[in-house]
Amino acid sequence: MKRATVSIAVGALLLGSGATAYAATDTAVPESVKVPAGNERVATYRGEGVQIYGCTNGAWTLIQPAATLSHRGRTIALHSKGPVWTSTVDGSTVGAAAVPGASNPRPNAVPELLLKANLNSGDGIFGKITYVQRLDTHGGLAPAGTCTAGAQTAVRYSADYAFWVAK
Repeated sequence: MKRATVSIAVGALLLGSGATAYAATDTAVPESVKVPAGNERVATYRGEGVQIYGCTNGAWTLIQPAATLSHRGRTIALHSKGPVWTSTVDGSTVGAAAVPGASNPRPNAVPELLLKANLNSGDGIFGKITYVQRLDTHGGLAPAGTCTAGAQTAVRYSADYAFWVAK
């Protein structure tokens, strides 16, 4: 049981030190993806991976993201279909859905988004998250043009993911 206590303590330590240079400061974040009052940012991690697309009726559609979130070179979480983020530190999970209209286009990249948590599990890093922001996105857009039914492709992307809890 001591090991579980240590893992939770390490998760809490990482949670408090998760800010990146972008830091999701209120002035830098577009209005359309700002988190509602009554929440505070507890961590921001850099995500790097791919957006996986499949061809349906001649057009590319998103299947899922597959990314690793890290802080200071250490993997903190895995990001997958849902979207869901699962801590590799303590096993906690947050799932979320995009807030309607809460999107900010980016040149040559997937848009910045505001997502509201709809699933939390575990007592660790993601156990009480209320909102997730996808910020400072690079790449990840679906290929241009038509495609062959059944084809799949993975497009590299990166983003900062800011995690928020209710005050």
